[in-house]
Amino acid sequence: MSNDLLFLIMGISGGVFVVIILIYYVLSKKMQKSEYKQIQKLQQGTKAKNFSSEILFQKLYMTYIRIPFLKRYILKIRRRLEIINIDDEYNTRKDAAKILTKTLVIVIPVIVITIIITNSNILLMFILLIFEIFMIDTLTDGSVDKKDNTLLKEQIDFFAEIRHAYHEFNMVEEAIYQISQDDEMDVSRQGDKIYEILISDDPETELEKYYDIAPNTFLKEFAGVSYLTKEFGDRKVDGASLYLKNINNITQEMQLEILKRDKLNYVFQSLSVISIAPVLLLEPLKNWAISNFSFTESWYNGKPGMIVQVLILVITFLSYILVRKLKDNGSTAMNTKNTENPWQAKLYKKQFIKKIVDLFIPKQGTKDYRKVQQLLKDAASHLKMEWLYINRIAMAILTCIVSILLFSYLHVVAIDYVYTEPTTDYDIIGDLNEKDKAKAMEITEQDNYFLDMFRGKSNVTEKKVETAVRRSKYYTEASEQDIAKAVERIMEKLKVINSEYMQWFELLLSFVFAIAGYMGPIWLLMFQVKMRQIEMEDEVMQFQTIILMLMRIERVNVEIILEWLERYANIFKAPISKCVNNYEAGAWEALEEMKNEISYQQLIRIVESLQAAVEKIPIKDAFDELDSERDYYQEKRKESNERLIKRKGMIGKAIGFAPMVCMFVGYLIIPLVFIGLTSMSSTMTSMMNQKL
Repeated sequence: MSNDLLFLIMGISGGVFVVIILIYYVLSKKMQKSEYKQIQKLQQGTKAKNFSSEILFQKLYMTYIRIPFLKRYILKIRRRLEIINIDDEYNTRKDAAKILTKTLVIVIPVIVITIIITNSNILLMFILLIFEIFMIDTLTDGSVDKKDNTLLKEQIDFFAEIRHAYHEFNMVEEAIYQISQDDEMDVSRQGDKIYEILISDDPETELEKYYDIAPNTFLKEFAGVSYLTKEFGDRKVDGASLYLKNINNITQEMQLEILKRDKLNYVFQSLSVISIAPVLLLEPLKNWAISNFSFTESWYNGKPGMIVQVLILVITFLSYILVRKLKDNGSTAMNTKNTENPWQAKLYKKQFIKKIVDLFIPKQGTKDYRKVQQLLKDAASHLKMEWLYINRIAMAILTCIVSILLFSYLHVVAIDYVYTEPTTDYDIIGDLNEKDKAKAMEITEQDNYFLDMFRGKSNVTEKKVETAVRRSKYYTEASEQDIAKAVERIMEKLKVINSEYMQWFELLLSFVFAIAGYMGPIWLLMFQVKMRQIEMEDEVMQFQTIILMLMRIERVNVEIILEWLERYANIFKAPISKCVNNYEAGAWEALEEMKNEISYQQLIRIVESLQAAVEKIPIKDAFDELDSERDYYQEKRKESNERLIKRKGMIGKAIGFAPMVCMFVGYLIIPLVFIGLTSMSSTMTSMMNQKL
């Protein structure tokens, strides 16, 4: 390269460097201007820090929604949170991601521990992993329930503030608007929604829409009472505002509900864990028993131990489901069922499956059809008739297949244990040392040679086995006594191996289990009906509170009261809905028909008072005892809740502790006692024979 070219390159480089410096100088001058500084100040308030949990959960939500398995859970959580975080997409995503992340942080270590503990038992590992997937539902539901309970507690303060604001403005909508400006509380979003309804062009229609998405009945009552007060005006009762008295009644109801939920949570907070714990303790308990009482190894590692293990798993699974059903406090979960297009509906649309399912569904108008339909109503189930029967058929098929696979696996376990069991006489206490174990396994491997030779043959005799033993390299120098003992041992093992195949009674048992699986959804509905019957008194007392709020409002009639009762009914929804539908045809007759359909005495008294209000006396006179005996009914409600919690607690403890009791009694005590006594008996018999 010539010197002229080198100087030219250096000159161009220097010129470019000078230009860059000049551009930087000009830009820095412009940046110092006030407009740019103002923009920087504005950006400082909006820029996120290096780490922001808000942004993290938003990104996690977008990640979860793209993962097929997690998408189901994030959407389920979202459906429930949408009710609480009404019209707030940002918080709904954040809360959904936060709940699912916390759940995964708990479940993933449990799954890892399960794999480590049960790596030698593939069946148990598989069942536990499936079971732990169900735990995700429990943890996510518990987190959303906690948020729902927080909302309920916020409503106490919210309604207290409403009272003060109403005194100041003397206008319902203005009071609600002022208190709803506090964005820190979740209940403020509900207040904003109610305010928008009250000032809308068609508040009655908007109110009906809100009833379908309200997080709890107390907000429904508040929205309804606020609307009636705005429409018909407030009035003084005993010198006090009727609207404020009604808010006070709703507040008292909420306080009772919060106390009930807190006590139920306290009673059930450990029952779910107790019902699940046995499945995690099965393998450690088995290892402890075998290490300390080696004579139990044949039982635990053989077919009997596996059968008891499976029974404990089934009992645990059933207990877990029943405890969840028993604890249900009727929060936002009941409003979030996917009732439009679940997997049952998608299956039923296929003509082939539809024809099969229709064969099982009773014909409309028959006694069986009415019986199942009434059961669905009594259980307040979201299932349609065809969906229920798809569940029953699917459960029957699944139970039958699993039973057949399980019986086949039990045969494999029994055969495998014969091939791997150390062949020796066990001590009652303690384990084999390394030398004895090696010798026992050597005998087992020798026996396996003959087992492979005669396995599956039906014409095996002791003579053939003895001939094979004498010709083998293992017994060339053995005594006659050793050969006879080996032949006897091999024949016993062959009997076990050749008898381990699927037998007719096992297929029959599989079909019996399938029938039980087919009846399972019906039995679960019956259990739900029983649990709902326990809460009848609580619902009727809520009806009394609703009537107490409505009976003094101007222009409220029996039909409006029935519509309100229908809106908040759960257990008695079917007869009240029927009465509302038939009311136009004849008010007294519709109420009489409703009275004949129900058997609960306290509700019958309410119906009789409504009949009196239809034809004879004003509503406030028909229910005057509710106002005069308000304190009595409040105390009675508290006592009723105490009995409800006590009864649920007793049933929950009986169900929750059942798997633990079955594990210790059926999987530890009985095997130790039975096998120990059998071993002692055989030892005594052999000692007596030796003496003789």
